[in-house]
Amino acid sequence: MTDLLSRTHELIDCANQGDEAARQNLLERYRDYLKRMVAVRLDRRLAARVDASDVVQETLVEAARRLNDYLRERPIPFYGWLRQLAEERIVDTHRRHVTAQRRSVTLEQQDRGLPDASADEIVRRMFAADTSPSNHLMRQERHERLKGALAILPQRDREVLVMRHLEQLSTAEIAAMLEISEPAVKSRLLRALIRMREQMGDPA
Repeated sequence: MTDLLSRTHELIDCANQGDEAARQNLLERYRDYLKRMVAVRLDRRLAARVDASDVVQETLVEAARRLNDYLRERPIPFYGWLRQLAEERIVDTHRRHVTAQRRSVTLEQQDRGLPDASADEIVRRMFAADTSPSNHLMRQERHERLKGALAILPQRDREVLVMRHLEQLSTAEIAAMLEISEPAVKSRLLRALIRMREQMGDPA
């Protein structure tokens, strides 16, 4: 167990016993990680009006309000729970600032995906060394196809790619956040890459 995960479990146990300092520490220790997570998911149309730090602060306020329920049930790893709350705040922020209160299932599903610029960036980072085909138009077409393959990946696979390539988390950090082993993280990363190549019709 990593130091990060071990300390998180210690704080959860202390917070569950009513230690207020542990509650505050538990929430604050993930602020920077959440900021990275939010930054790559905010639509660029919001950039001039919304700061990732503000979304994170709203997330932590909501987490503090719901913390007793989490401590009682512990349904998922703690950081995964915080990420879910952050996603809710992102959807709400997008709705308030971009969609002018329009509500639909389709819209909310889109909001939970990656903004176009982030999808561009993750494809660029993952396949930067892939120089074929050489023609610019063909490369651009391949880039768009890769983005399409990324978009239809199962959320579980796409999330680990985002954590590694956009949020720039190490394998050890991802393992601690998801509370799985490092080999399991590597397996998920490889599986996601294989699935993307399969969607492209490329050999694995």
